[in-house]
Amino acid sequence: MDLFAINTQDRCEELRDLSVVNLIVSIFLVIGMLVSYLPQHARIIKRGTSEGISPYFVLLGTTSATSAFANILLLPKSRQDVACCKELDSFHCIAGLLGIAQLGVQWICFSFIFVLFLVFFRYDTADADLEDVAEENAPRWQTALLVASLTLLHGLAVIVITGILSTVAKDYLPIWANFLGVMAAFLAAVQYIPQIWTTYHLKHVGSLSIPMMCIQTPGGFVFAGSLFARLGWAGWSSWGIFVLTATMQGILLSLAVYYEVRAHKAREAPPKTPPPPVWYPEVYSESPADVRTDLRASLDRQDAESVDESAPLLRSAAAEESDRNYQTNRD
Repeated sequence: MDLFAINTQDRCEELRDLSVVNLIVSIFLVIGMLVSYLPQHARIIKRGTSEGISPYFVLLGTTSATSAFANILLLPKSRQDVACCKELDSFHCIAGLLGIAQLGVQWICFSFIFVLFLVFFRYDTADADLEDVAEENAPRWQTALLVASLTLLHGLAVIVITGILSTVAKDYLPIWANFLGVMAAFLAAVQYIPQIWTTYHLKHVGSLSIPMMCIQTPGGFVFAGSLFARLGWAGWSSWGIFVLTATMQGILLSLAVYYEVRAHKAREAPPKTPPPPVWYPEVYSESPADVRTDLRASLDRQDAESVDESAPLLRSAAAEESDRNYQTNRD
């Protein structure tokens, strides 16, 4: 019997001694992970646009979630949990796989954000009115297609490499798993940088959901603690991702709340009234009453001139003939 099989037997015994507290916490985290993403999904659908969400945030977030999910699937302890399901009853098997399910739910939810971003991305800005078009540096449709292509290529590469190593080089799976964990941690660390820059540049949250971040920021630290309790220091590449993510998300949350509060105060503030006109005696030597009198006189002159201008400049020939006949009769 090899070392992996011996360790699997020990792991199965641990899963049989189920901890009720860990089970409740794991179930709570899975449900909380799912619920935390729903406000973001609903906000994009309700607004009908993904404006305000950085395409590079979506790219880095989706690839990071994919790498994290693949990482935990390939860790030796996770593979032991899967192998123990052959010996354990359904309840203990499901309880042992809740840690994997947590990352699986995160991957599914963020992938759905990726889909919504592409579906509600504004591809027709070239034909839109200038007043409806966002700023000049708003993401273009080429950027959206680039994000989609890179995300799909990354997922395909992870699947292909994992399949090859699982078939012909199983000894390299732990190395590949740690590489995916480091990749996920790095992507998670820089994931929020483009989104922080976008929110700071726009000065509003757009389609970014503040309730989602309010749930996920403290939940990220709790989730990291749960994974640490399950995997220990050996699983640093898994729980370390969420420590970094929660820290960066807290910075973005603070920025978003600041702009939202400022916008709310601007909406609640009463409209500003223009100041009353000021009379400067040193500029106008006449009093306001004299100015009004001069204005009336000027208007009367204009009316008189308009009446004179309405008379014809040349008299008709018939009128001149009539005047000559009148003078002849008098004589």
